[in-house]
Amino acid sequence: MFTFSCPVSFSITCSSSNGNIQNHGDYRVNINVNGSSCTRRPIKHHTLLNEGVKEGSTSLSAIQFLENGHISEEKIRQRIPRQKQLVDPYRQGLITERGVGYRQTVVVRSYEVGPDKTATLESLLNLFQETALNHVWMSGLLSNGFGATHGMMRNNLIWVVSRMHVQVDHYPIWGEVIEIDTWVGASGKNGMRRDWVIRSQATGSTYARATSTWVMMNEQTRRLSKMPDEVRDEISPWFIQKQAINEAVPDKIVKLDDKAKHVNSDLKPKRSDLDMNQHVNNVKYVRWMLETIPDKFLERHQLSSIILEYRRECGSSEVVQSLCQPDEDESFANGVQQNLLTNKVLVGENGRLGSLDINVLTYGYTHLLQTQNEEIVRGRTRWNRKICTGL
Repeated sequence: MFTFSCPVSFSITCSSSNGNIQNHGDYRVNINVNGSSCTRRPIKHHTLLNEGVKEGSTSLSAIQFLENGHISEEKIRQRIPRQKQLVDPYRQGLITERGVGYRQTVVVRSYEVGPDKTATLESLLNLFQETALNHVWMSGLLSNGFGATHGMMRNNLIWVVSRMHVQVDHYPIWGEVIEIDTWVGASGKNGMRRDWVIRSQATGSTYARATSTWVMMNEQTRRLSKMPDEVRDEISPWFIQKQAINEAVPDKIVKLDDKAKHVNSDLKPKRSDLDMNQHVNNVKYVRWMLETIPDKFLERHQLSSIILEYRRECGSSEVVQSLCQPDEDESFANGVQQNLLTNKVLVGENGRLGSLDINVLTYGYTHLLQTQNEEIVRGRTRWNRKICTGL
């Protein structure tokens, strides 16, 4: 059986019925991974910072004993700060934008890339989600929820994304170091906007940008909710009047019907598709959408932008249908639909990256995920032919 040592120092004072002190000392806690047992042995004095336990204190606010005698070590292991942090050495993150933005340095891992050794769209979306959560973590506002603040937890509220727009000029490659900036702003009266920018640390080139809109949902009733004043007071000091993608009038996505050219039915969520809010994570929807596009197209093309309009959440017991339709205004060439547009792409020149405006073939698809009776999410994607960058 594997065990780990959780080196937590705390003071315990035990008293007999006559009030005399019987034992006083600090302990190290050893907890089995499966939680089947725990042992304690005395250690030398230390101080556990940021957890409310100080040397010589009888407070056990950070150490909670359960009825079965085990120790709840969640808060100790997470070490969620209660005050604003400026630097996070573990996540390679720091606060920017005069104290309200966040930047994280990331190395592209082997499991985040596809067959061409470039990061997948799904990996980029996961990085967006992770940096957003880490931003809240650094703010000191994070409670036990999935990015929820203390005020949200008191009102049984969770965040749900209603819209997301991602533009990708260039995909990071395996082993590359990238910097991800994220910040938040107001979106109407009851929403919040979150933006991201991904840059190459080596060249400073912007690889991708994204913007999203988030609203609150009651965790118990699963209905959308207005933003309480106490939550607005928590998050509004972090708002920035800046946008990664300027969307004066966001494009509306048309609804597909059963006559769509490509249909993938009987999609069933797996347990691994669920997140901490007990519904299918929004990143999984993108996988279902893209897998409906023909494989030959995906082999020759790379996604340059995607817009997602979320309609409702998807539970673990629902059966999902994915519909996909190529743009109507496309012409046929070599059996592949295409539309000639002007677009900005990144090209390689002597091993260096730069930007160049050229005419490239851009392809468009409209997407829909739905259950038998209701829409889950509408989507629109744009694609370019894969270009060799000499990397």
